[in-house]
Amino acid sequence: MPSLPFKGDVYQGLQADTFNSDDLNFAQEHLRILSGLYGILRPLDLMQPYRLEMGTRLDTEKGENLYNYWGDKITKALNDEIRKNQYKYVINLASQEYWQAVQPKKLRAGVINVEFHEERNGKISFVSFNAKRARGMMCHYIVKNKITDPEHLKGFDYDGYYFAENLSNDQNFRFLK
Repeated sequence: MPSLPFKGDVYQGLQADTFNSDDLNFAQEHLRILSGLYGILRPLDLMQPYRLEMGTRLDTEKGENLYNYWGDKITKALNDEIRKNQYKYVINLASQEYWQAVQPKKLRAGVINVEFHEERNGKISFVSFNAKRARGMMCHYIVKNKITDPEHLKGFDYDGYYFAENLSNDQNFRFLK
């Protein structure tokens, strides 16, 4: 098992240490990680552990933050992946902070945004910590089930989450707990 440098909440939900070689191969082929330092990564790409959030203000020759620094490079890299693998969809499990580094209107595939919310006392709320873990759990679900069709995401039922059809549409899948 290769060393996996990511340790945050999302990656705890991912539980990559439970992946077998078939799972790791699927993840390497289909999963991409947005990075403030590296741009876009595959799960097994060699890198040094670091702590740098995409929203960090950082003066560079290209601008005052990492969004300016990356410009359209991340979108172009995703489009290269889309073209090379003939993907019809990008499943967006990134936080809003990281997704801002992508220019979705320039992507050459449909985008399915996945959101995780909680229902308490009849009110729907967003709990950041739980949503981070849920994004990781959804990646785990995708890898373990080798999902390539977005419709199959609707079967996700980890940690009490379920697909909320009445709050979802073709581009936005919302899961409630």
